[in-house]
Amino acid sequence: MGLIEKDYIMRLIYETIRTLLRLIFHIDIEKKSGPLFEERQYADRLEALQELIENGEIEEAENRLLGGLNVYDRRELELALYFYAYLNEKDSDFLESHHFPRKEIAEGIRMACGLFGYGTMAESLMDEIDLDR
Repeated sequence: MGLIEKDYIMRLIYETIRTLLRLIFHIDIEKKSGPLFEERQYADRLEALQELIENGEIEEAENRLLGGLNVYDRRELELALYFYAYLNEKDSDFLESHHFPRKEIAEGIRMACGLFGYGTMAESLMDEIDLDR
């Protein structure tokens, strides 16, 4: 996969997350505000997961995220979307060196959205992303 194609997929993932946050939570990803950032427990969890990512423990971070999701609390989906947005900001070399191809970000978004009943919405937004390339 070429650099331009990787950048394109990165932008598609970003726009998908941005759209999901707007449609579901009525928040703008750029402002980093909303329920998640108003309650310290969620912000602290996100920070801890981001620290694992920075340390190259991406798989562990995702396992902690997905294993700890409470599907009865929509803020948990917001947490997951911000987690994948942060991960998507990493360059492909970083992701590949830690054995986490970008396509896993898209798969994680689909999985998280599906757990909260937004699977069809995520699928339709991510329809253009070819994960088999």
